[in-house]
Amino acid sequence: MVEIAHIVNPVKIAKSSDLYAAQPVTFKTMHTAQEVAKQYDVAVELYSAQFPEDRPIIPDHIQKTPDLTRSILDLGTFQKSRKLPLLKDILDNLYNATDADYLIYTNVDIAVMPHFYISVAEIANQGHDAFIVNRRTIGGFDKINSIPLMYSKIGGKHAGYDCFVFRRDVYPNYILNNVFIGSMPIGFALATNLICNAENFKLFTLLHLTFHIGADGAWKKQGLEDYLNFNIAETDKIYKHYLDKNMLKDHEVTGKYLRLFSKLKSSQSNLGVGNKLQLSRNWLSMELYHKLNGLSDRIIAFGESIKSSIT
Repeated sequence: MVEIAHIVNPVKIAKSSDLYAAQPVTFKTMHTAQEVAKQYDVAVELYSAQFPEDRPIIPDHIQKTPDLTRSILDLGTFQKSRKLPLLKDILDNLYNATDADYLIYTNVDIAVMPHFYISVAEIANQGHDAFIVNRRTIGGFDKINSIPLMYSKIGGKHAGYDCFVFRRDVYPNYILNNVFIGSMPIGFALATNLICNAENFKLFTLLHLTFHIGADGAWKKQGLEDYLNFNIAETDKIYKHYLDKNMLKDHEVTGKYLRLFSKLKSSQSNLGVGNKLQLSRNWLSMELYHKLNGLSDRIIAFGESIKSSIT
């Protein structure tokens, strides 16, 4: 029997936030899926990692791990104050709380289908030791009593990564540095760890197992660029670690990260217009990315191997 432990990071939030409506839906659907899993002999434990002030909103069916004691504000100075937890602190809490075979981390605004956990167990039984499930994005709902209709809505594809499943016994090998949740590119940071430490990783882009109500992108708001830049720098260190260990794998997630964030760094640098245009036309400009970020010379050879594989 596969044993699963799933953690989220609830936050007590103002009614004006999308999370105010989304979190109760997440909590309810997790509980429903847990009850369904019992019928299939799949053991599911539900956990939260929270700051002390967030405890009141967490329902009883979710076990509270020890309160988080630090945030990104303890590690840097930012234009706007946002108390965002470090991903490593959340996952360390989960690792220490359970002996389950597989761990799951999802964003707290990601709801799950009733068959979510039994599907996770089946995918694990098929030999996948780490995998990501991309969500479906739906709209038109904001009430918890509309959950049956939310289940029935197919929604649209979403390209981001917000549901991660991986073996607990491999987690101590993960390198997360000071990446924090609530800003890009956290999904790439965790995805890279899954990919580099798995023997049989899989990215699922078409499964109807999770959903999100409406479009998100709070990290794109004006005045939050310093948070984004901090997370990019911490994620670069993760890539450098796996490069130095010859563990960085040729995968579409890696290529996507280097393409998106080398563009961003180009726009923030003093490069000439010609180089910016060349970068925007090129699916992967690995050599330029190397120059911008000072990563290992091996990234150039790695980039060439990706280029040759798609031409």
